Amino acid sequence: MGNELESLNSISSMENLKKKAFDCEWCSLRKGCLGVVFGEGDANTDLMFVGEAPGRSEDEQRRPFVGAAGQLLDKILTAADIDREEIYITNTVKCRPQENRFPQPEEQKACFPWLVRQVQLIEPKIIVCLGSLATKTILGPESKVTKMRGEVFRRKGINIIPTFHPAALLRDSRKKYPVWEDIQMIRDKYRALT
Repeated sequence: MGNELESLNSISSMENLKKKAFDCEWCSLRKGCLGVVFGEGDANTDLMFVGEAPGRSEDEQRRPFVGAAGQLLDKILTAADIDREEIYITNTVKCRPQENRFPQPEEQKACFPWLVRQVQLIEPKIIVCLGSLATKTILGPESKVTKMRGEVFRRKGINIIPTFHPAALLRDSRKKYPVWEDIQMIRDKYRALT
């Protein structure tokens, strides 16, 4: 990972980083998807959301969180009075795993430098980890979203807050209230920054 991250460190804008990502072949995922789903939103924001991996809708549209889980995330953000355009949204893995399977450790590792450079360029004050993979990727492999959700962890001056992935809410409606609690706290912390 060191060499990959070093190769990205000279890129000083999100737009140029995104262009370089479109040519990435650091793992086999690129061969099995339609394109790279890099991320979108305000690259100067204090609030960044990180999900797991693109699904079919995201792969087709090359945009993160546009399928059913993304539509639910939009509703949650709207209810909390957070404009999607004022935040940045990305995933830990930028290419869709075939059959929407969970990304393999080597795929996660190969994609990690892209996420690191995105965070370095954005310099968010708050990162919201949506789901298990994002939580493990950002806070460490032993991290469990079920035990850590709603708590605030500090890493390198950034507040990191894990919560359930919107797809989990679609499968288990009992998780909606905890996520609503989390998003209100996230909103309040975010608004306190401005």
